[in-house]
Amino acid sequence: MKLKIVFLDQYTVNDSDLSPIKTLGDYTGYDFTEPGQIIERCQDADVVITNKMPFQGDTFKKLPKLKLLCIAATGMNNVDLEAAAEAGVAVRNAVDYSTHSVAEHTFCGVLALLKQSVYMDDFVKSGRYTASGKLFDFTRPTYELFSKRWGIIGLGHIGRQVALLARAFGCAVSYYSTSGKNKDPEFQRLTLDELLSQSDIVSIHAPLNQDTYHLLDYPRLCLMKPTAILSNVARGSLVDEAGLTQALNENRIAGAAIDVYSDEPMRADNPLRSVKDPYKLLLSPHSAWSTEEALQILVNKVADNIRRFEAEGH
Repeated sequence: MKLKIVFLDQYTVNDSDLSPIKTLGDYTGYDFTEPGQIIERCQDADVVITNKMPFQGDTFKKLPKLKLLCIAATGMNNVDLEAAAEAGVAVRNAVDYSTHSVAEHTFCGVLALLKQSVYMDDFVKSGRYTASGKLFDFTRPTYELFSKRWGIIGLGHIGRQVALLARAFGCAVSYYSTSGKNKDPEFQRLTLDELLSQSDIVSIHAPLNQDTYHLLDYPRLCLMKPTAILSNVARGSLVDEAGLTQALNENRIAGAAIDVYSDEPMRADNPLRSVKDPYKLLLSPHSAWSTEEALQILVNKVADNIRRFEAEGH
């Protein structure tokens, strides 16, 4: 008997080839699903695929046919894992599909801030360069990445790839493990406060949980060097956005590249929208993970999870 497979937010894989999943059963895909539509659309499903739809205890109780929940992402914070286990529903996420994509995006943001790329582009395109009469513009200083100290919060797959790239750029790399479990003798391990106070670049690659919520609040951000840059490509609530806004406006840190937010899409009243100097803050719409290559790897990993689940005899 064919598996009934439902993908609730298919738009999250853009135009990727879904045939690896579709060939595994009777497939139905929805571009968007409202939370109130989950039960109706998944009523007869054996397998549900979702990127960010919330699955809590009551949801599992109302879907007695559900056997497998595939998360088309690495983070599992939208799913009540205890409730899933109680209902006998297996939950599988996709690991290590976007490592290179996110690591490269991290460097894109950091280098753009160090080189003031957005300002320079605007300076030329606006006509100010033509009108200046000068060969060079030194309005905003730029810096090299070489020889800087790069501190990494969370040395998982992505964090380690960032560490390797940073070392290739000539940086001294250290890390802080939010779980305390990662121990990599290849890089210097520090406490969080040590890492923040010593690093020129701080990038976050840690999961969001009750221990890491607002891990970087205003007092912690003030431990950073006034010349330092922060990158967050993990989860928005790891950083207190109001505290980061205050730190940037008070010149406590030099800049920040942010790809994730406490509420997504970003709310109109997000404090980051009130940062005074636009060239100190580089924002992107949770896009670090979503290169074309990473999206197809993600689809393939979801298909692998379904095949493996079937092979286990469920």
